[in-house]
Amino acid sequence: MRKRPVPASREADGATRRDPVTQRRGRRSPPLLGAEEGMSQAPEARPSPPSVYHERQRLELCAVHALNNVLQQQLFSQEAADEICKRLAPDSRLNPHRSLLGTGNYDVNVIMAALQGLGLAAVWWDRRRPLSQLALPQVLGLILNLPSPVSLGLLALPLRRRHWVALRQVDGIYYNLDSKLRAPEALGGEDGVRAFLTAALAQGLCEVLLVVTKEVEETGCWLHTS
Repeated sequence: MRKRPVPASREADGATRRDPVTQRRGRRSPPLLGAEEGMSQAPEARPSPPSVYHERQRLELCAVHALNNVLQQQLFSQEAADEICKRLAPDSRLNPHRSLLGTGNYDVNVIMAALQGLGLAAVWWDRRRPLSQLALPQVLGLILNLPSPVSLGLLALPLRRRHWVALRQVDGIYYNLDSKLRAPEALGGEDGVRAFLTAALAQGLCEVLLVVTKEVEETGCWLHTS
């Protein structure tokens, strides 16, 4: 069951940092003063969880949003992605890695090159493997390529576009950081994210990239072989 979106602080380029704990009025309660007020803090109280970085959709920049969301900070922009496109196809008049309209729609090569520039790697997940073989603790995050419906205002068109979506663990909880969502969607622990992946792969047109370190890529420890 989806959690109710929670208030968030606005950052640059439509990004927000959202507290996974639902707040009634959008403000944190003042800290308990404990002994100074003659009261002790309740035993069940826990420190507030960290906020979750989440960029919202703009133009066709879902690849940029997915990169920043999976890395949990704003590291890439449309200009940076366009520069990667130029490096990938320096002699091409019509760059094959982005939209001809200049609105984004970047392909997987841009995502892989962006991650490589940070010393990371994108490993393609073979959908024929059982998800029980996915070693999630070795994976920094996941980027999915999903079919997405196209609409013109309130009119749904019989078309499908491709859409990049990030999944990331924050403080032990996995979140769906789809830039089309109003707020991060909590998936739970490993069982929750495996269930989400199972449903996504069942669509038939879903591709999954594992975002890992170079060391994890080289050793192959993202995969349980036993």
